Amino acid sequence: MTNNEWENASRPTDKDGKQYHIQCGKGDVARYCLLPGDPKRVGKIARMWDSGHLVADYREHVTYTGKIGDMDISACSTGAGGGSTASALEDLAEVGCDTLIRVGTCGAIQTYIKPGDLIICTGAVRKEGTSDGYVTNSYPAVADHEVTMALIEAAEQLGYTYHVGIGYTASSFFCGQGRPGHNGYSQSFMKTLLPDMQAAGVLNFEMEAATVLTISSLYKMRAGAIFTVVANRVENSFQYDNSTVDHNLEVANLAMQLLWEWDKKKKEKGKAHISLSLIK
Repeated sequence: MTNNEWENASRPTDKDGKQYHIQCGKGDVARYCLLPGDPKRVGKIARMWDSGHLVADYREHVTYTGKIGDMDISACSTGAGGGSTASALEDLAEVGCDTLIRVGTCGAIQTYIKPGDLIICTGAVRKEGTSDGYVTNSYPAVADHEVTMALIEAAEQLGYTYHVGIGYTASSFFCGQGRPGHNGYSQSFMKTLLPDMQAAGVLNFEMEAATVLTISSLYKMRAGAIFTVVANRVENSFQYDNSTVDHNLEVANLAMQLLWEWDKKKKEKGKAHISLSLIK
């Protein structure tokens, strides 16, 4: 595509209305969308659905749309870190997506959380930098309560070990998470980061949740996040096990189905919010 096919500089779209970063237009993406970081995981997610097809593949953003039963669902990769994640969110919001679940891996920082466990994120410490470009840092990165409820219920139904709490969204994989950089490079703040966050009850380190949760709140979208633990930083253990690493995808797909059912129930009953009395 040549540059002269884009309509404007403030929010580039082509003559067919497709967004610049994800190359999708209205009707290409469902309301309900999973957000992995790795583009290669999108096809894996789609194979868990009843049907699915590739919509777009551009840079770090691969998008599939399909169905689970009668529900329309999509998945779009964000790439690693806040900047590319924000680009995907901007475009997804423009084409009509309003319910998002970030799915990924993380490193636990509490001793009782083991590799293979799941972490459902209720909120995130905003240290990734990107969300600061949207709102003052005192604004919280908080998961939507309905999405969190659906993730918990899905994890219970599938029988996976999970933990619920606050995470830490870092600006980088190494120094931003208190690891030394190349040749042992370090600053004093890196040495206290992990014990400080442990003392605060934070569960894990990762790189995207705060961006997803903050921007979604600002744009009145629902969002949550779930991670498979692949490392425990306290015990210095790392275990990327293909038999467990995709459990978060199973939980997220089921959570989306629950949200779809709950949305129908809310509409039927004329309610704005889900409640236990409405779904029991």
